[in-house]
Amino acid sequence: MITILKNKLVIPAVPAVLLSIVSVQVGASVAKHLFPFLGASGTASLRIGFSMLILHAVFRTNLFKLNKKQWLYCLAYGTCLGAMNLAFYLAIKRIPLGLGVTLEFTGPLVLALLGSRKLLDLLWVLLACLGIVLIAPWQNHNVDLLGVTLALLAGALWVGYIVLGGKASKLMKGGDAVAVGMIFATAFVLPFGIFSGDLAAVNGPLLLIGVVVALLTSAIPFTLEMGAFGQLSPKIFGILMSLHPAFGALSGLLFLEEYLSLPQWLSIICVIMASVGATYYSRKER
Repeated sequence: MITILKNKLVIPAVPAVLLSIVSVQVGASVAKHLFPFLGASGTASLRIGFSMLILHAVFRTNLFKLNKKQWLYCLAYGTCLGAMNLAFYLAIKRIPLGLGVTLEFTGPLVLALLGSRKLLDLLWVLLACLGIVLIAPWQNHNVDLLGVTLALLAGALWVGYIVLGGKASKLMKGGDAVAVGMIFATAFVLPFGIFSGDLAAVNGPLLLIGVVVALLTSAIPFTLEMGAFGQLSPKIFGILMSLHPAFGALSGLLFLEEYLSLPQWLSIICVIMASVGATYYSRKER
């Protein structure tokens, strides 16, 4: 139940994470509506750029107090973040949102399974592989091959984002790391939006929609997740995050009228089950 304490809205941890997931995927659907006007790179530029401005307004990070090591880690982290978002937007321009989220999610899933020596984890690997097999465009009739490749690239970059973000957050406050990283993410993505000509069509209404996308995909989910971190175990949080592919597919269906075939739905279910299993049992046995 949502309560109000000391003039602050307090949302229980599990609903907060679920609202965060909904916000991200609805934001992705809104962003996809911008593609006909701004293209993928133009949309990514607005999303990253406005997210950077919002995060700096919230955290007010003192950039002059950062040392060389912090700057270098934020550079690597932010570049990876920008490349990941650009690759993902280029992917969902070609393939349905639900499939793009599912393929991208294989990156963190592989990271979770790396280094495991338990026999049970073989099941999660096989489930994830089955999901990829079901979604792969073997005959290239229903799914765009380049879109699939870009989504997998986004997943690989997500791994780098997780690893580098973890290291950056150990050197500075997590909010500051994200805010500074967003500067480099913007610096990476913005030239693609400018030199592609995608940003030439920007006007007042499109800028406003860009702000909405930034709020839905960055500011709102980040705030909700930060509030939930202290209340949930890593295991429960990881399991909830595994629902991203399902919410992505539902968001694509509701807001973009992207209908998936039975094998594609089965692919999403396989990836979700693999992620839930890997998260639950790896945390349980440690």
